[in-house]
Amino acid sequence: MIDVILGLQWGDEGKGKIVDYFAPNYDVIARFQGGPNAGHTLYLNGKKVVLHQIPSGIFHEDKINLIGNGVVLDLVTFKKECESVAAFGVDYKKNLYISERTHLILPTHRALDKASELAKGNDKIGSTLKGIGPTYMDKTGRNGLRVGNLLDKDFKTQYESLKAKHQQMLDNYNFSEDISAWENDFFEAIEFIKEFKIVNGEYFINEKLREGKRILAEGAQGSMLDVDFGTFPFVTSSNTISAGVCTGLGVAPQKIKEVFGITKAYCTRVGSGPFPTELHDETGELIRKIGNEFGSTTGRPRRCGWIDLVALDFACMINGVTQLIITKTDVLDSLDELKVCTAYKIDGEEKKCVPMQLNKIDAVPVYKSFPGWQKDITAISSYNDFPGKLTEYLDYLNNYLKVPVKYISNGPNREQLVTA
Repeated sequence: MIDVILGLQWGDEGKGKIVDYFAPNYDVIARFQGGPNAGHTLYLNGKKVVLHQIPSGIFHEDKINLIGNGVVLDLVTFKKECESVAAFGVDYKKNLYISERTHLILPTHRALDKASELAKGNDKIGSTLKGIGPTYMDKTGRNGLRVGNLLDKDFKTQYESLKAKHQQMLDNYNFSEDISAWENDFFEAIEFIKEFKIVNGEYFINEKLREGKRILAEGAQGSMLDVDFGTFPFVTSSNTISAGVCTGLGVAPQKIKEVFGITKAYCTRVGSGPFPTELHDETGELIRKIGNEFGSTTGRPRRCGWIDLVALDFACMINGVTQLIITKTDVLDSLDELKVCTAYKIDGEEKKCVPMQLNKIDAVPVYKSFPGWQKDITAISSYNDFPGKLTEYLDYLNNYLKVPVKYISNGPNREQLVTA
C-alpha cells in the first residue's frame, strides 16, 4: 500500500514538516520526482533544516528512504545535504537507497539552464538554475546519464561525449562561463555516492509492497507546476501530481491508496507565471512578513495572495485527493478580513475551471469574504478549541472542494498539527 503526500499549489506548501509528521506510520519514505529545486523545511529540536534531495523521513532512523528513478539528482548538492544531515547525528548511509535509474544533473546541465534563462530576457520562466530542466530534456531525448552509469568502467567516456553535445549548445548561446570548479566538485561527489546503496528501485519498492510494508511517496514542488497540467510554460519539468508516483517509482496505479493534498490557508508563488489572486498591497506584504515567505532553496521573496479555490479544486480533481491538509493557518491570525477566490471572471463571465493558457487570459478573481478570527491559534491542540470564525472558514473549504480537511497546521513545529 502506498500513500502519497503532495502539494496542491505552486510549491512551498509545507510538505517537509507533514512528511516528517507522518513518517513514523510508514516503513519507507520515497521521493518520486523533482530535483534540488525542492526545499522541504523541517524543524528538529528547534533547529531548521532544509532537504533538497533526501526524503524527509531521513531523521527517523528505523525508516527506509528511497530516491526514486523519477528524481534528477545533483550529486554536489546531495553530498552537502548528507553532511548537514550528519550534523544532527544521523547515519544517512544506513537507510538511504538510490534507484540506479535516477538521472544525473551534470555541470553542463546547470550551465545550459543558466544560458537558456539569460537568453529568454523578459520572458524568463523563473528557473532555479539548478540544471533540472536540461536534465529532464536529456532524459526524454534519450541522452541522459543515470546513477547506475556511475558504476560503468567507461563512465568518463560517456560523460565527455554528452558534455561535447552540451558544449555545442552552449556555444550557440555564446555562454563562456568557466565551469571547471563545478566539474571538480562533481567528480569528487561521484566517489561519495558510490558508497551508498544503489538499487534497482522498481524491484526494491515492489518487494517492500509484497512484504506488506507501508510506503509514503513524497512529492516535490506543487500540482500547479506540473509539466502537463500546471500553468504552462511557467512550470517545472516533471509530473508533480499523483500519477507521477507510478512512473517515478515503478509501481502500479492500484497500489495507491490515500492521497494527502497540502495547501496553505492562503497562496504563494515563486518566480514568474500567472497568479490570479496575487496581492500587491499591504496585506500581501504582511502575509509575506508573518509567513516568512522567502524561498527555502533560492531565498527569493514569494509572491503572496488569497487562496484560490478554482485552482485548488482542479488540483484535487487531477490528483484524486482523499484528504486535505491546510498549512500556515496561523499566519492569518491577525487579519480582520479574509478572502477566498470562488471563480474567475473571464470576458465578463464567471467560470470555475482553470483555462489551458492562464497566462494569456485576464482571469479576474471573484471573492467571498470572511471575518478574521484575530486570535493566536499556535498553542491550540484540539479542533474544538479553534475560534468559530476559523472553523467557518474551514467548513467553507470542505463544502466547496468536496474533500475533507483532516489536518490543520498552526505552526512550524512537528507537534503543531491539529486533527479535524
